[in-house]
This record gives sequence, C-alpha cells and structure tokens, in this order.
Amino acid sequence: MKKFRKLVSIDKVALTETGIRELQNYAESIELAQDIPENDEEIVARIGGADAVLLSANSRLEADVMTQAPNLRYVGMCCSLYSEESANVDIPYARAHGIEVKGIRDYGDHGVVEYVIYQLVKLLHGYEGRMWKSAPMEITGLKVGFVGLGTSGGMTADALQFLGADISYFARAEKPERTAQGFHFKDLKTLLSESDVIITALNKNVILLHEEEFEALGKGKIMFNTSIGPAADMEPLRKWIEDPENIFCCDTKGAIGEIADEVMDYPNVYCMNASAGMTCQAYELLSRKVLDNIRSVLEV
Repeated sequence: MKKFRKLVSIDKVALTETGIRELQNYAESIELAQDIPENDEEIVARIGGADAVLLSANSRLEADVMTQAPNLRYVGMCCSLYSEESANVDIPYARAHGIEVKGIRDYGDHGVVEYVIYQLVKLLHGYEGRMWKSAPMEITGLKVGFVGLGTSGGMTADALQFLGADISYFARAEKPERTAQGFHFKDLKTLLSESDVIITALNKNVILLHEEEFEALGKGKIMFNTSIGPAADMEPLRKWIEDPENIFCCDTKGAIGEIADEVMDYPNVYCMNASAGMTCQAYELLSRKVLDNIRSVLEV
C-alpha cells in the first residue's frame, strides 16, 4: 500500500490511541496537534509541506489556507460530513484543485438515544426535580414528533416507539418504510401543534423553527434539540424558553446557539454541556471510519 509522505492534524482529533498507532502504517511522517489553532496563519504553519491533513469539527480549512499548501492532496474530516454546505472544509475548492476530502457520519448516535430516554424519563416521572405533569407519566402513549428522521432521529424514534410512544415526523419527503412501521408523516406546523414532545434531529446549519413554528408549537411542551448546532432562530427560541411552562433539553451549549449563556441557568433548560454521542464506543467507531477513509484513498 502507498503511504502519504507527511500527515498532520491541524487540531486535536478524537482518535483512539490504537487509531493513532495505526496511522503510522499510512504515512512516512506524522505530526498531530494537541490544541485548536488560533488563526489561519497557524493552520498554514501546521500544514507546512504535508500532503495529508486531518481536522476535527473545531477548526475550518478554507480555500485561502489550501492555496498555501501546495503539496496537499488529502483532507480527512474526523467529524460528520452531511453536505458540502455544512462542511468545515471548502470542498468545492478542494475538488477543483485535486484535493480529495472525506468525512464520516453515524458514529455517535447510540449515546444520543440514551440521553433522550434518560432526560425524558426524569421529566415524566419527576426524578431529581421537576415533573412535567401533576402526576408521573410513562412514555406509553406519549405523542412524540421528530423534526428530521435521519440516522440519529430514526434510532431515537425506534427506541421510543418500542417503549410505547406514538411517533410522528416531518422530513423532506414521506418515508414509506416508516409509515409501514406506524410512524405518522405530518407537515411541520401540524407536527408541532399535535405533539407533546418535539425532538429536532437536523443536519448542521439547518434552521427550521422560526417564529411561526413556535406559534404552532404552543406552550407546555418538551423540546429536545439533538442536532449538532441550533435548529431554531434565536429570538423565537428565547421567547419560548422564557415561558416557564416550556421545557428545553439538549446536551451541549452549541445545540442552543448564541443565547446559550443567557438561558443556561433557567430552571426549565436542561443542558449538561457534554456531548451525549461521544462515548468510548463512538471514539472507536470514529477512529475506524477515519482510518477506513485513509486506506480507501491510498489503495487507489
């Protein structure tokens, strides 16, 4: 198998120790950064003459940087790649200049499912604090609506349906296999108004909840955002959160958005500010997928 001449990471990537050791098989020289670069100049310096680069979701690789990396021919995203528009790498520039970019996805979904069930059960039963209604409730019969039903959303919906929830969803198009499973496809505003619990599971940089959607959602609901970033406009979300009858849940501040520091301490906001998806198993799967991408490029 061919090897890269020099492989570097421009920031600290989430590879396991085993994965880092295996990298030695694919490059003559390896340099892995242990922090996040402060600016593009630092990224350029870290790349130097490398022909392969790795990066996490915490950094960006813009065209201006790649123009200053004449040897670069491979970029490995150690993070989710859902679309070119949402990527933290200028993929169109890379493609136009013969630089191959590969990302990964579907590596941290099981932890998200567990987080939603954990937090939802606490709220329904009143464990460790607030109880949603005046008496404990089961998930059985609970009307749960999903905004987005990709891998993560679909897995969470499957788990909640197994526990007895009545599942509805909004997506770009109806999914016949999900209809056969008993899920209900609805337009967005109907979904919001008819659900007790809303779970947004959208791609990065996709915002679907605006003022009109929050009006349809109404009050007294539980909302989870399991997306990588915000799923709602900030001002309508802030207004909705400021009503104490509403409950907002997420794992990280990034899932709230720019108003996170303002609302984190609200009693109706449940945010542990730790990624639910990044478990030991997720790191192992991430490492395996990153290495598979590297092998696929070198074997060509």
